[in-house]
Amino acid sequence: MIAKRIIPCLDVKNGRVVKGVNFEGLSDVSNPVTLAEYYSDCGADELVFYDITASFEGRALFTDILTETARNVFIPLTVGGGINTIEDFDRVLKCGADKVSVNSGALRNPSLISEAAKKYGDQCVVLSVDVKRVDGVFRVFAKGGRENTGREAISWIKQCVADGAGEIVVNSIDTDGVKKGFDLEMLDAVCNAVSVPVIASGGAGSAEDFVTLFKTLPKVDAGLAASIFHFGEVNIKDLKQKLSSEGINMRI
Repeated sequence: MIAKRIIPCLDVKNGRVVKGVNFEGLSDVSNPVTLAEYYSDCGADELVFYDITASFEGRALFTDILTETARNVFIPLTVGGGINTIEDFDRVLKCGADKVSVNSGALRNPSLISEAAKKYGDQCVVLSVDVKRVDGVFRVFAKGGRENTGREAISWIKQCVADGAGEIVVNSIDTDGVKKGFDLEMLDAVCNAVSVPVIASGGAGSAEDFVTLFKTLPKVDAGLAASIFHFGEVNIKDLKQKLSSEGINMRI
């Protein structure tokens, strides 16, 4: 059985890690390099870095912070934000990223996923999808959750997997930062639609939420969270021990 993964997420704005609720009201947390090193030492399985305003501001993703982080952290690193071209993939990978996450860039240019998958392999291409319920329908949002694309989320995810996305991060805007648990309904719909790894993001408030996630939806491969780790509410080593004691396969 493949071990489940615990992944801290670092949302970076102006060179600092920030966190909000429902993608709004961002507050300063820490230096991203320092925080990344801490999580690596704490037993995180991977790290996700998002330059959360790159797409909205129409600029390229930061590279100096990424290069320094990759030099000091020795767990897989997924990086996203402002990824619009194959050149962006190339630049981020050369800075030390292991996988590249695309969202708004793929919405603007759906062929980006197939082009990147052909050049770097499916395992390198991560589709990050910001999803919110609109009149009872799962809709895809772009530009850091600011813009409703009108696309139905499940069909969009299936299309991107068919084009070569090797992993899906499902960001539930409805549960982001609320700390009432992962969006199990949304995640179940995604898991039933695709066969690639699915990462749950948005809503973790306690260690018990991860237990519920993996026991309710065994197809989910990883749990991603930010604020509960950033503010010391949940310790990653303790979390992994708890999950293991609950019969969930973890790398301890």
